[in-house]
Amino acid sequence: MNFPGTVVLETERLVIRPFCEADAHDMFYNWANSSHVTRFLTWPVHKSVADSEEILNAWVKDYENPKNFNWCIEWKENHQAIGSIGVVRMNEEIEEAEIGYCIGEEYWKKGIMTEALKAVMGFLFEEAGINRVCARHDTNNPNSGRVMKAAGMLYEGTMRQAGKNNMGICDYTLYAITKDLYFNHSL
Repeated sequence: MNFPGTVVLETERLVIRPFCEADAHDMFYNWANSSHVTRFLTWPVHKSVADSEEILNAWVKDYENPKNFNWCIEWKENHQAIGSIGVVRMNEEIEEAEIGYCIGEEYWKKGIMTEALKAVMGFLFEEAGINRVCARHDTNNPNSGRVMKAAGMLYEGTMRQAGKNNMGICDYTLYAITKDLYFNHSL
């Protein structure tokens, strides 16, 4: 495995880049203040731009660690930060990275998160040498699973009462793809 840190990735419609402190306004107004967006997440809705500033200050400091992979999703059309995607857990022993993501409601159902997830998976397999990428979602949030499936991940199972988010204890569904499947079945 390699640890190049959070580098800039680019797709047709997105710049997937490290966060900066100047993203606080966009973060708050585009997704972090929305109870719809945070409903199935593990962090609470932000009450003010100051909440977003506080988390961004910590995230920017975390970029000093090359094992940190945490991206801002910037929409090229308006140059705004519209969401986040990153490695939320890493198991170095089996070379696995678990991805978490969220995006502003205005940008739902446009293929944007699938585009971002594909870019991040490609980077993790090709540049970081990860062997397995996985993601999970609350079973009550099937749209997140559709993103995982559209990005090429395969359903692995549902874990009963195995997670906790802003809705409480929940069942979650796990999707994953391995490096060999990624390279042998080009996305």
